[in-house]
Amino acid sequence: MAEETKVDVSAEASAKVEVPAKFKSLVEEVEKMSIVELAELVKVLESKFGVSAAAPVAAAAAAAPVEEKTSFNVELKEVGAQKIEVIKVVRDITAKGLKESKDLVDAAASAPQMVKEGVKKEEAEEMKKKFEAAGAKVEIK
Repeated sequence: MAEETKVDVSAEASAKVEVPAKFKSLVEEVEKMSIVELAELVKVLESKFGVSAAAPVAAAAAAAPVEEKTSFNVELKEVGAQKIEVIKVVRDITAKGLKESKDLVDAAASAPQMVKEGVKKEEAEEMKKKFEAAGAKVEIK
């Protein structure tokens, strides 16, 4: 069996945190436990009280919500076999002329090209569907 490792954090913890007298004996017992024993104790307490030790982390994450991306870029990766259809889609989406649309599609054959920047997610998904229907591959960034 693997040997359980004991972690001595009492000196570090006591220097940083003042433990109230009513919890002193409990904290001393916890300090004597190994990591494996502490993990087991956490599982027992979670099941006994129907709580999760991860809840404080989730609450902290909810307190500082991550900004959801609202602006997307549509990039043409591969043209595919139906080049003319892809040119039509580019022309429709960008409102560029035939020559500009053809130049963009030709350039996409050698390197990915940005078709449209700063669009909403729904609009970007719709564009992706149109390109895929024409046989091209696009990426939404």
